[in-house]
Amino acid sequence: MFVKLSVVIITFNEERNIGRCLESVKNLADDMVVVDSYSTDNTAQICAQYGARFVSRAFTGYVDQKNFANSQAAYPHILSLDADEVVTPELEKSILAIKANWQLAGYYLVRLTNYCGSWIRHGGWYPDKKLRLYNREQGQWQGLLLHEVYQVQPNQTTGLLKGDLHHYSFHSLEDHLKQINHFTTIACQELKLKNKRPGLWPMLVKPPFKFFQMYFLKFGWRDGFAGFCVAVLSGYAVFVKYAKLYWANR
Repeated sequence: MFVKLSVVIITFNEERNIGRCLESVKNLADDMVVVDSYSTDNTAQICAQYGARFVSRAFTGYVDQKNFANSQAAYPHILSLDADEVVTPELEKSILAIKANWQLAGYYLVRLTNYCGSWIRHGGWYPDKKLRLYNREQGQWQGLLLHEVYQVQPNQTTGLLKGDLHHYSFHSLEDHLKQINHFTTIACQELKLKNKRPGLWPMLVKPPFKFFQMYFLKFGWRDGFAGFCVAVLSGYAVFVKYAKLYWANR
């Protein structure tokens, strides 16, 4: 069955990325809606240039914000993107084919991340499968504070599309360090909600193992210096998360 498609994006100060994202879906979208957490840059003006409906709403957590954004879509069939993601031509063809013959509750996309100008194909970052194309009537976003996941209803089936979704994650090491600081604070809050207690053992063992796993076991070294940085900072992020939990429980 042929369907009309809503492209849904949540944003906050995404003037660097949002234009590139909207440009990549202009041939796919029958409706574009951006739910924005009161950006102070030019995000709103750029969205207006592409004819996207712009809804301002205070950020209430990734799960709640994305479920709210789904409710604002004009059509139940939705492509959910982050502002720093881009639909490639090959993926566009796959989505157009699904629009012409939609059969399943949802479809996974394979995300390929660009890190400081380098594409990361190892270390566990690729293929990064995300369920982003779905019928909102057959699932919803779930999770606590971080790592939100779209889940279809138990009796529904999903598929996998050809073509990469490009993810322009970090433009610099400074960007990565800022995100680590932000996300580890949220991750620490999640651990407290789960009544997790800090301990010296996780801080001693988990960070170096994370590096070893990504750089050696998952061949992160094949991505050169970028792969090395990803592995080192991923291990560092594990340490910071547990260190913040320790201080939060003092």
